Amino acid sequence: MPRARALFAILVSRSTWQRLLYLGIGVALVAPYGTLAGFVVPALEGGLGEVAASGLAIALCAVALPVATGMLVAVRDLEIGAVRRLLGVELGDVEGLDTQVSWATRWRSAAWFVAHLVVGGVIGAVTLVLPPAAVSACLVPFRSGDVQLGQLDATVPGGPGGAWIVPIALLSPFALIYVAAAASALLARIAPRLLGPSPAELLAASQRHAMRLAERNRLARELHDSVGHALSIVTVQAGAAGRVLDDDPGFARQALTDIETSARNGLRDLDHVLGLLRDDVSSRAPTPTLADLQRLVDSTRSAGIDVTAELTGRIDEVPQAVSREAYRIVQESLTNAARHAGRVPVSLRLSVGAGDLELELTNPLDASHARRPGGGRGLSGIQERVTSLRGQVSVGPDAGRWRVAVRLPLHPTP
Repeated sequence: MPRARALFAILVSRSTWQRLLYLGIGVALVAPYGTLAGFVVPALEGGLGEVAASGLAIALCAVALPVATGMLVAVRDLEIGAVRRLLGVELGDVEGLDTQVSWATRWRSAAWFVAHLVVGGVIGAVTLVLPPAAVSACLVPFRSGDVQLGQLDATVPGGPGGAWIVPIALLSPFALIYVAAAASALLARIAPRLLGPSPAELLAASQRHAMRLAERNRLARELHDSVGHALSIVTVQAGAAGRVLDDDPGFARQALTDIETSARNGLRDLDHVLGLLRDDVSSRAPTPTLADLQRLVDSTRSAGIDVTAELTGRIDEVPQAVSREAYRIVQESLTNAARHAGRVPVSLRLSVGAGDLELELTNPLDASHARRPGGGRGLSGIQERVTSLRGQVSVGPDAGRWRVAVRLPLHPTP
């Protein structure tokens, strides 16, 4: 009984009938090729003979044309949609692959399409032949002489002695359904191999995803460092201006001027990042480098933060890639000092040597200064920038001071 219930549950399940519907689509797809073969054979019989004409028709209509049809990208996309919807098979991220489908993928799609036609055609042919044969078999006990089973060439002796075939005839439609369900289940198992992405395509898609993720992280760092710095300086300047607005209007006026300058610089950097997102060359501003370091220091000083800068070596000889990242590291370090330490003196030391660039930023730790909410990505952004250039970084408290020490090779080896 439990086994019978399980078989009945398979028979009445929605997924079973969806899979049978998929086989029905295969039956419908076979029809045009069969119709075409019906025209090809008579047209070729006169010149090639019946056997040669039939063989050529089979090669053309049963092999060449189905394979060519299965190689079409549109047919592949339709098969993928039908397999997902009717067979319930997850094929992976086939949409994330290149729009240019490789020939290896086309051959796999053609193999799937031919398999769909073959299974659908066999099931369809049996479905057409079985019902008349089953009806004839049920009449065997009531007839005399040999009884032909529908359109089949097989015959069964009539009379009560042939009653054994009746149960088989009654069970045959159910058996056909289970065989069709098993065939569709087999198709479902091989679908990922033929319609899903190949290992090479998965690797390529993974590499493209990693590149997109790296680009997004880079843009996030640019936005965090540039705009975050401008907003931090504006916050400090606005707070200072508000405190002395009545007592020292001149200082407040200068602070408002500095706020305007910082905000303008922040908007420029924001336009630059948005230009990268839109892939708009005209909207991209030059990426700041160590050549712009003095402007960065002056902007920080305008917020009332005493920055002492000591520069050693030829900054103009630093490679552009290293110069850009070093500028952003200094910018983020100054931002963190303004945001978390307040208006405390900051010491900046930058030294350009023969093979590497060393920079160090320190500021006193003030336990009484409340830590401002927000942030959290600055230090990891510094670590990512240093790692991308195969450098070394040390960040943390050191003898009562907060210290950021970075060493960047000027010509990192792969």
